[in-house]
Amino acid sequence: MGLADTVLAPLAAIRRLLPRRRPAGIPGAILLLRLERIGDLLMTLGAIQAIRRRAPRARITLAVGSWNGAVARLVPGLDRVETLDMPWLARGARPAGIAHLLRAGRRWRRRRFDLAINFEGDIRTNALMWLSGARRRVGFGMAGGGPLLTDCVPYDPGAHVAANAMRLVERAFGAESAGLTEPREASARLSVPAEARARAADLLGRDPTGGPLVGVHASGGREIKQWAPARFAEVAARLARSHGARIVLSGSAADRALVDRLRAALPAGVPCWDLSGDDDLVTLAAVIERLSVFVTGDTGPMHLAAAVGTPIVALFGPSDPRRWGPLADNAAIVRIDLPCSPCNRIRRPPSRCTGRVPDCLAGIGAGDVFDAVASVLDSRGRGGPADGR
Repeated sequence: MGLADTVLAPLAAIRRLLPRRRPAGIPGAILLLRLERIGDLLMTLGAIQAIRRRAPRARITLAVGSWNGAVARLVPGLDRVETLDMPWLARGARPAGIAHLLRAGRRWRRRRFDLAINFEGDIRTNALMWLSGARRRVGFGMAGGGPLLTDCVPYDPGAHVAANAMRLVERAFGAESAGLTEPREASARLSVPAEARARAADLLGRDPTGGPLVGVHASGGREIKQWAPARFAEVAARLARSHGARIVLSGSAADRALVDRLRAALPAGVPCWDLSGDDDLVTLAAVIERLSVFVTGDTGPMHLAAAVGTPIVALFGPSDPRRWGPLADNAAIVRIDLPCSPCNRIRRPPSRCTGRVPDCLAGIGAGDVFDAVASVLDSRGRGGPADGR
Protein backbone atom coordinates (compact mmCIF):
# COMPACT_ATOMS: atom_id res chain seq x y z
CA MET A 1 0.00 0.00 0.00
CA GLY A 2 2.87 2.32 0.81
CA LEU A 3 4.45 1.63 -2.58
CA ALA A 4 1.12 2.23 -4.33
CA ASP A 5 0.67 5.56 -2.56
CA THR A 6 4.24 6.53 -3.49
CA VAL A 7 3.40 5.90 -7.14
CA LEU A 8 0.10 7.78 -6.85
CA ALA A 9 1.56 10.75 -4.94
CA PRO A 10 2.84 12.63 -8.05
CA LEU A 11 -0.63 12.40 -9.58
CA ALA A 12 -2.10 13.93 -6.44
CA ALA A 13 0.52 16.68 -6.47
CA ILE A 14 -0.32 17.53 -10.09
CA ARG A 15 -4.01 17.62 -9.22
CA ARG A 16 -3.33 20.07 -6.39
CA LEU A 17 -1.43 22.38 -8.75
CA LEU A 18 -4.26 22.51 -11.26
CA PRO A 19 -6.97 25.13 -10.73
CA ARG A 20 -9.85 23.42 -9.02
CA ARG A 21 -13.06 24.86 -7.74
CA ARG A 22 -14.81 23.02 -4.95
CA PRO A 23 -18.45 22.38 -5.86
CA ALA A 24 -20.60 25.09 -4.32
CA GLY A 25 -23.78 24.46 -2.41
CA ILE A 26 -25.45 21.22 -1.37
CA PRO A 27 -24.56 18.25 -3.59
CA GLY A 28 -27.36 17.01 -5.83
CA ALA A 29 -26.10 13.46 -6.38
CA ILE A 30 -24.23 11.48 -3.71
CA LEU A 31 -22.56 8.05 -3.86
CA LEU A 32 -21.85 6.14 -0.63
CA LEU A 33 -19.67 3.02 -0.38
CA ARG A 34 -20.11 0.54 2.48
CA LEU A 35 -19.16 -2.82 0.99
CA GLU A 36 -18.16 -4.73 4.11
CA ARG A 37 -20.16 -6.81 6.62
CA ILE A 38 -23.54 -6.28 8.24
CA GLY A 39 -22.16 -4.72 11.40
CA ASP A 40 -20.10 -2.25 9.35
CA LEU A 41 -23.21 -1.12 7.49
CA LEU A 42 -25.31 -0.82 10.64
CA MET A 43 -22.66 1.25 12.41
CA THR A 44 -22.88 3.69 9.48
CA LEU A 45 -26.65 4.27 9.66
CA GLY A 46 -26.33 7.47 11.67
CA ALA A 47 -23.87 8.93 9.19
CA ILE A 48 -26.15 8.06 6.27
CA GLN A 49 -29.10 9.74 7.94
CA ALA A 50 -26.97 12.77 8.80
CA ILE A 51 -26.14 13.08 5.09
CA ARG A 52 -29.83 12.97 4.21
CA ARG A 53 -30.60 15.72 6.72
CA ARG A 54 -27.92 17.92 5.21
CA ALA A 55 -28.88 17.16 1.61
CA PRO A 56 -32.67 16.67 1.76
CA ARG A 57 -33.17 16.80 -2.00
CA ALA A 58 -30.07 14.92 -3.13
CA ARG A 59 -30.22 11.61 -4.98
CA ILE A 60 -28.34 9.26 -2.65
CA THR A 61 -27.00 5.92 -3.88
CA LEU A 62 -25.57 3.38 -1.44
CA ALA A 63 -23.37 0.52 -2.68
CA VAL A 64 -23.20 -2.55 -0.41
CA GLY A 65 -22.30 -6.23 -0.62
CA SER A 66 -25.14 -8.50 -1.76
CA TRP A 67 -25.44 -9.98 1.76
CA ASN A 68 -26.49 -6.52 2.98
CA GLY A 69 -28.81 -5.61 0.13
CA ALA A 70 -32.10 -6.41 1.89
CA VAL A 71 -31.09 -4.61 5.09
CA ALA A 72 -29.78 -1.59 3.16
CA ARG A 73 -33.19 -1.21 1.55
CA LEU A 74 -34.66 -0.67 5.02
CA VAL A 75 -32.44 2.37 5.63
CA PRO A 76 -34.53 5.54 5.48
CA GLY A 77 -33.48 8.31 3.13
CA LEU A 78 -31.85 6.33 0.32
CA ASP A 79 -32.93 6.67 -3.30
CA ARG A 80 -31.04 3.70 -4.66
CA VAL A 81 -29.23 0.64 -3.31
CA GLU A 82 -26.74 -1.23 -5.47
CA THR A 83 -24.94 -4.46 -4.63
CA LEU A 84 -21.33 -5.12 -5.48
CA ASP A 85 -19.39 -8.08 -4.08
CA MET A 86 -15.71 -7.21 -3.83
CA PRO A 87 -13.39 -10.23 -4.33
CA TRP A 88 -11.69 -9.82 -0.94
CA LEU A 89 -15.00 -9.60 0.95
CA ALA A 90 -17.32 -12.02 -0.84
CA ARG A 91 -17.35 -14.94 1.58
CA GLY A 92 -20.09 -17.23 0.30
CA ALA A 93 -21.07 -14.85 -2.51
CA ARG A 94 -19.90 -14.74 -6.10
CA PRO A 95 -17.26 -12.01 -6.26
CA ALA A 96 -17.29 -9.30 -8.88
CA GLY A 97 -14.47 -9.54 -11.41
CA ILE A 98 -12.33 -6.66 -12.59
CA ALA A 99 -14.51 -6.14 -15.66
CA HIS A 100 -17.62 -5.86 -13.47
CA LEU A 101 -15.92 -3.32 -11.20
CA LEU A 102 -14.85 -1.26 -14.20
CA ARG A 103 -18.41 -1.30 -15.52
CA ALA A 104 -19.67 -0.12 -12.12
CA GLY A 105 -17.20 2.76 -12.25
CA ARG A 106 -18.31 3.75 -15.75
CA ARG A 107 -21.99 3.50 -14.74
CA TRP A 108 -21.42 5.79 -11.79
CA ARG A 109 -19.41 8.21 -13.92
CA ARG A 110 -22.41 8.65 -16.21
CA ARG A 111 -24.50 9.72 -13.23
CA ARG A 112 -22.18 12.66 -12.53
CA PHE A 113 -21.99 12.42 -8.75
CA ASP A 114 -21.15 15.66 -6.98
CA LEU A 115 -19.95 13.85 -3.87
CA ALA A 116 -18.78 10.33 -3.05
CA ILE A 117 -17.96 9.09 0.45
CA ASN A 118 -16.12 5.85 1.12
CA PHE A 119 -16.78 4.67 4.68
CA GLU A 120 -14.00 2.07 4.36
CA GLY A 121 -10.31 2.90 4.55
CA ASP A 122 -9.09 0.71 1.72
CA ILE A 123 -6.98 1.52 -1.32
CA ARG A 124 -9.11 -0.77 -3.50
CA THR A 125 -12.43 0.89 -2.68
CA ASN A 126 -10.79 4.32 -2.85
CA ALA A 127 -9.74 3.37 -6.39
CA LEU A 128 -13.30 2.28 -7.16
CA MET A 129 -14.61 5.61 -5.88
CA TRP A 130 -12.02 7.41 -8.04
CA LEU A 131 -13.42 5.55 -11.06
CA SER A 132 -16.84 7.04 -10.30
CA GLY A 133 -15.54 10.45 -11.38
CA ALA A 134 -17.27 12.15 -8.44
CA ARG A 135 -16.18 15.79 -8.17
CA ARG A 136 -15.44 15.36 -4.45
CA ARG A 137 -14.22 12.07 -3.02
CA VAL A 138 -14.11 11.92 0.78
CA GLY A 139 -12.57 8.99 2.64
CA PHE A 140 -9.82 7.56 4.83
CA GLY A 141 -6.30 6.92 3.61
CA MET A 142 -5.04 4.73 6.47
CA ALA A 143 -4.96 1.61 4.26
CA GLY A 144 -3.76 3.35 1.13
CA GLY A 145 -5.35 5.29 -1.68
CA GLY A 146 -5.24 8.71 -0.03
CA PRO A 147 -3.90 10.36 -3.21
CA LEU A 148 -7.07 9.23 -5.02
CA LEU A 149 -9.23 11.31 -2.67
CA THR A 150 -10.00 15.01 -2.85
CA ASP A 151 -10.54 15.02 0.93
CA CYS A 152 -8.44 12.56 2.92
CA VAL A 153 -9.68 12.39 6.52
CA PRO A 154 -7.40 11.00 9.26
CA TYR A 155 -8.86 7.86 10.87
CA ASP A 156 -8.94 7.84 14.67
CA PRO A 157 -8.15 4.23 15.75
CA GLY A 158 -9.31 4.96 19.28
CA ALA A 159 -12.77 6.15 18.27
CA HIS A 160 -15.91 4.19 17.46
CA VAL A 161 -16.50 3.17 13.84
CA ALA A 162 -19.67 5.29 13.86
CA ALA A 163 -17.78 8.34 15.14
CA ASN A 164 -15.21 7.98 12.36
CA ALA A 165 -18.01 7.73 9.80
CA MET A 166 -19.44 10.98 11.16
CA ARG A 167 -16.05 12.64 10.69
CA LEU A 168 -16.40 12.00 6.96
CA VAL A 169 -19.79 13.72 7.04
CA GLU A 170 -18.24 16.67 8.87
CA ARG A 171 -15.57 17.02 6.17
CA ALA A 172 -18.07 16.65 3.35
CA PHE A 173 -20.56 19.21 4.67
CA GLY A 174 -18.34 21.58 6.62
CA ALA A 175 -18.96 23.48 9.81
CA GLU A 176 -22.71 22.85 9.84
CA SER A 177 -21.96 19.19 10.62
CA ALA A 178 -19.57 19.87 13.47
CA GLY A 179 -20.11 18.03 16.73
CA LEU A 180 -21.55 14.85 15.22
CA THR A 181 -18.79 12.47 16.24
CA GLU A 182 -20.21 11.10 19.49
CA PRO A 183 -21.23 7.46 18.91
CA ARG A 184 -24.65 7.82 20.55
CA GLU A 185 -25.42 10.72 18.21
CA ALA A 186 -24.38 8.45 15.36
CA SER A 187 -26.98 5.80 16.17
CA ALA A 188 -30.06 5.27 14.02
CA ARG A 189 -32.95 2.86 13.67
CA LEU A 190 -34.05 0.58 10.86
CA SER A 191 -37.61 0.62 9.60
CA VAL A 192 -38.78 -3.02 9.77
CA PRO A 193 -41.57 -3.72 7.23
CA ALA A 194 -44.97 -4.99 8.38
CA GLU A 195 -44.69 -8.22 6.38
CA ALA A 196 -41.46 -9.12 8.17
CA ARG A 197 -43.12 -8.46 11.53
CA ALA A 198 -45.97 -10.76 10.52
CA ARG A 199 -43.47 -13.52 9.63
CA ALA A 200 -41.74 -13.05 12.99
CA ALA A 201 -45.08 -13.31 14.81
CA ASP A 202 -45.85 -16.55 12.98
CA LEU A 203 -42.44 -17.98 13.85
CA LEU A 204 -42.59 -17.09 17.54
CA GLY A 205 -46.31 -17.35 18.19
CA ARG A 206 -48.65 -14.51 18.98
CA ASP A 207 -49.36 -15.33 22.65
CA PRO A 208 -48.09 -12.38 24.75
CA THR A 209 -48.80 -14.14 28.07
CA GLY A 210 -45.76 -16.44 28.10
CA GLY A 211 -42.41 -15.76 29.71
CA PRO A 212 -39.90 -13.31 28.23
CA LEU A 213 -38.37 -14.14 24.88
CA VAL A 214 -34.59 -14.28 25.23
CA GLY A 215 -32.59 -14.40 22.00
CA VAL A 216 -29.28 -16.25 22.03
CA HIS A 217 -26.85 -15.90 19.15
CA ALA A 218 -24.12 -18.45 19.83
CA SER A 219 -21.85 -17.78 16.87
CA GLY A 220 -19.07 -15.25 17.38
CA GLY A 221 -18.52 -14.94 13.64
CA ARG A 222 -14.81 -15.77 14.03
CA GLU A 223 -13.05 -18.39 16.10
CA ILE A 224 -11.16 -15.72 18.07
CA LYS A 225 -14.52 -14.24 19.23
CA GLN A 226 -16.25 -17.54 20.04
CA TRP A 227 -17.57 -18.10 23.56
CA ALA A 228 -18.34 -21.73 24.42
CA PRO A 229 -21.83 -22.88 23.23
CA ALA A 230 -22.18 -24.90 26.45
CA ARG A 231 -21.94 -21.68 28.46
CA PHE A 232 -24.64 -20.05 26.34
CA ALA A 233 -26.75 -23.14 27.11
CA GLU A 234 -26.06 -22.79 30.84
CA VAL A 235 -27.22 -19.16 30.77
CA ALA A 236 -30.36 -20.10 28.83
CA ALA A 237 -31.22 -22.94 31.21
CA ARG A 238 -30.84 -20.72 34.29
CA LEU A 239 -33.03 -18.01 32.71
CA ALA A 240 -35.71 -20.60 31.91
CA ARG A 241 -35.72 -21.70 35.56
CA SER A 242 -35.52 -18.27 37.17
CA HIS A 243 -37.59 -16.13 34.81
CA GLY A 244 -39.64 -18.60 32.79
CA ALA A 245 -37.67 -17.46 29.73
CA ARG A 246 -38.43 -18.85 26.30
CA ILE A 247 -35.21 -19.18 24.32
CA VAL A 248 -34.89 -18.11 20.68
CA LEU A 249 -31.77 -19.36 18.88
CA SER A 250 -30.46 -17.50 15.83
CA GLY A 251 -27.64 -18.11 13.39
CA SER A 252 -26.85 -18.52 9.73
CA ALA A 253 -26.65 -21.82 7.86
CA ALA A 254 -22.91 -21.80 8.54
CA ASP A 255 -23.63 -21.67 12.30
CA ARG A 256 -25.60 -24.93 12.32
CA ALA A 257 -22.95 -26.99 14.14
CA LEU A 258 -22.56 -24.39 16.91
CA VAL A 259 -26.30 -24.12 17.44
CA ASP A 260 -26.60 -27.91 17.54
CA ARG A 261 -23.95 -28.01 20.29
CA LEU A 262 -25.89 -25.41 22.28
CA ARG A 263 -29.16 -27.30 21.90
CA ALA A 264 -27.54 -30.57 22.93
CA ALA A 265 -26.36 -28.90 26.15
CA LEU A 266 -29.84 -27.57 27.05
CA PRO A 267 -31.73 -29.57 29.69
CA ALA A 268 -34.94 -31.22 28.60
CA GLY A 269 -37.97 -29.03 29.00
CA VAL A 270 -36.38 -25.66 28.23
CA PRO A 271 -38.79 -23.96 25.77
CA CYS A 272 -36.74 -23.22 22.67
CA TRP A 273 -37.32 -21.93 19.16
CA ASP A 274 -34.44 -22.78 16.82
CA LEU A 275 -34.56 -20.22 13.99
CA SER A 276 -30.98 -20.74 12.85
CA GLY A 277 -30.15 -21.67 9.28
CA ASP A 278 -32.20 -18.84 7.75
CA ASP A 279 -30.06 -16.11 6.21
CA ASP A 280 -33.01 -13.70 5.76
CA LEU A 281 -31.72 -10.69 7.70
CA VAL A 282 -34.97 -8.73 7.42
CA THR A 283 -36.94 -11.51 9.13
CA LEU A 284 -34.15 -11.80 11.71
CA ALA A 285 -34.48 -8.07 12.41
CA ALA A 286 -38.22 -8.53 12.98
CA VAL A 287 -37.61 -11.52 15.25
CA ILE A 288 -35.03 -9.63 17.31
CA GLU A 289 -37.41 -6.68 17.56
CA ARG A 290 -39.88 -8.93 19.44
CA LEU A 291 -37.35 -10.14 22.02
CA SER A 292 -37.10 -8.98 25.61
CA VAL A 293 -33.30 -9.16 25.41
CA PHE A 294 -30.71 -10.41 22.92
CA VAL A 295 -27.59 -12.25 24.15
CA THR A 296 -24.68 -12.31 21.72
CA GLY A 297 -21.00 -11.79 21.15
CA ASP A 298 -19.51 -8.96 19.10
CA THR A 299 -21.46 -9.78 15.94
CA GLY A 300 -23.49 -8.27 13.13
CA PRO A 301 -26.78 -9.40 14.76
CA MET A 302 -25.69 -7.45 17.87
CA HIS A 303 -25.75 -4.28 15.75
CA LEU A 304 -29.04 -5.41 14.20
CA ALA A 305 -30.54 -5.57 17.71
CA ALA A 306 -29.29 -2.04 18.40
CA ALA A 307 -30.86 -0.84 15.13
CA VAL A 308 -34.31 -2.18 16.08
CA GLY A 309 -34.14 -1.04 19.72
CA THR A 310 -33.94 -4.39 21.53
CA PRO A 311 -31.99 -4.56 24.83
CA ILE A 312 -28.63 -6.28 24.40
CA VAL A 313 -26.21 -8.23 26.56
CA ALA A 314 -22.99 -8.46 24.55
CA LEU A 315 -19.86 -10.44 25.35
CA PHE A 316 -16.59 -8.80 24.33
CA GLY A 317 -13.18 -10.43 24.40
CA PRO A 318 -10.39 -9.42 22.01
CA SER A 319 -12.36 -6.60 20.34
CA ASP A 320 -12.76 -3.20 21.94
CA PRO A 321 -16.36 -2.14 22.69
CA ARG A 322 -15.24 1.49 22.54
CA ARG A 323 -14.65 0.94 18.82
CA TRP A 324 -17.20 -1.73 17.90
CA GLY A 325 -19.76 -1.74 20.69
CA PRO A 326 -23.52 -1.55 20.06
CA LEU A 327 -24.92 1.93 19.52
CA ALA A 328 -27.64 1.69 22.11
CA ASP A 329 -28.34 3.02 25.58
CA ASN A 330 -29.99 -0.29 26.55
CA ALA A 331 -26.88 -2.43 25.97
CA ALA A 332 -24.84 -4.13 28.69
CA ILE A 333 -21.25 -5.14 27.89
CA VAL A 334 -19.81 -8.19 29.66
CA ARG A 335 -16.02 -8.49 29.58
CA ILE A 336 -13.03 -8.99 31.86
CA ASP A 337 -9.93 -6.85 32.21
CA LEU A 338 -6.67 -8.49 31.21
CA PRO A 339 -3.34 -6.79 30.42
CA CYS A 340 -3.58 -8.04 26.83
CA SER A 341 -7.27 -7.32 26.24
CA PRO A 342 -8.67 -5.84 24.16
CA CYS A 343 -5.88 -6.59 21.68
CA ASN A 344 -8.11 -5.98 18.62
CA ARG A 345 -6.15 -8.64 16.74
CA ILE A 346 -9.21 -10.16 15.14
CA ARG A 347 -7.93 -11.04 11.69
CA ARG A 348 -4.49 -12.13 12.91
CA PRO A 349 -4.87 -13.39 16.48
CA PRO A 350 -1.85 -14.01 18.71
CA SER A 351 -0.49 -17.55 18.30
CA ARG A 352 -1.35 -18.42 21.91
CA CYS A 353 -5.03 -17.67 21.19
CA THR A 354 -5.26 -19.59 17.91
CA GLY A 355 -7.26 -22.81 18.03
CA ARG A 356 -8.66 -22.18 21.52
CA VAL A 357 -11.01 -19.86 23.36
CA PRO A 358 -8.87 -16.81 24.24
CA ASP A 359 -8.43 -16.04 27.91
CA CYS A 360 -10.39 -12.79 27.60
CA LEU A 361 -13.49 -14.84 26.67
CA ALA A 362 -12.75 -17.99 28.67
CA GLY A 363 -12.63 -15.82 31.79
CA ILE A 364 -16.25 -14.72 31.32
CA GLY A 365 -18.38 -17.06 33.40
CA ALA A 366 -21.94 -18.12 32.67
CA GLY A 367 -22.91 -16.48 35.97
CA ASP A 368 -21.60 -13.10 34.76
CA VAL A 369 -23.79 -13.26 31.67
CA PHE A 370 -26.80 -14.58 33.58
CA ASP A 371 -26.58 -11.70 36.05
CA ALA A 372 -26.48 -9.16 33.21
CA VAL A 373 -29.49 -10.69 31.44
CA ALA A 374 -31.45 -11.10 34.68
CA SER A 375 -30.85 -7.43 35.46
CA VAL A 376 -32.35 -6.45 32.10
CA LEU A 377 -35.38 -8.70 32.59
CA ASP A 378 -35.95 -7.56 36.16
CA SER A 379 -35.80 -3.92 35.11
CA ARG A 380 -38.52 -4.68 32.54
CA GLY A 381 -40.66 -6.50 35.08
CA ARG A 382 -39.87 -9.87 33.49
CA GLY A 383 -42.23 -8.81 30.73
CA GLY A 384 -42.79 -10.13 27.25
CA PRO A 385 -41.63 -8.79 23.89
CA ALA A 386 -39.69 -5.55 23.74
CA ASP A 387 -42.56 -3.47 22.37
CA GLY A 388 -45.48 -5.69 23.33
CA ARG A 389 -46.03 -6.56 19.68
